[in-house]
Amino acid sequence: MGRYKRNQVEAAISEGVNSSGTHPPAEVRHRLKRLLDTDRTLGRNPRSVDPEQATYAFYTGDAPGSGVEVWFSPYEAFALLIAFNLLEHGFPQQKTVLALRRVRTVLEREHRRVLKLDPSSLFDQDALQRNAAPGQLAVGSTNPVYLVITTERKRAAKPLKGITICPNEIELMKFMKAALASYTIFELTTPAHRLKYHLAKTEPSQRGRAAT
Repeated sequence: MGRYKRNQVEAAISEGVNSSGTHPPAEVRHRLKRLLDTDRTLGRNPRSVDPEQATYAFYTGDAPGSGVEVWFSPYEAFALLIAFNLLEHGFPQQKTVLALRRVRTVLEREHRRVLKLDPSSLFDQDALQRNAAPGQLAVGSTNPVYLVITTERKRAAKPLKGITICPNEIELMKFMKAALASYTIFELTTPAHRLKYHLAKTEPSQRGRAAT
């Protein structure tokens, strides 16, 4: 599906989150830089069986060296967008990065799957209205995927306790009935396609040597 330079990822995410005009682009870039720096600073051990230690949240591999551009996959750009949204909801930065490392395999697979779905069917407003029923979650897609963050009830600071991917509403309802904690729910299909749209409109910057 292609790769994108950092300037493209920043521009696409900034365009997506600034629809309400609440975040200046410089602020978005600063937050994204802190997430990327945190991911690098935590390091990784590819031999570890713990996904929080074995893989990066937003990178394919280790840093290529000074002056070499880092390219991001469509999924890695999407993971940065999700991390940005988690920070917006008050989750700690390091815990957010570790959580996205933990679910990378599952989330990357779901991201790849939903991008193959036809947008004209996914966002068919008539179908959404026909499928709406009392008690259902309000979503903007006919094939929603959910990211569920569980947190401790008694803490004011929203410590991230667990992270789960629910590929449909049936699985989400099962999880919610069984959960013994507070939770925050993010629908993923709509932002995945929105980010894809904004990425397609970006152009790569011309600075830096190409990584090999």
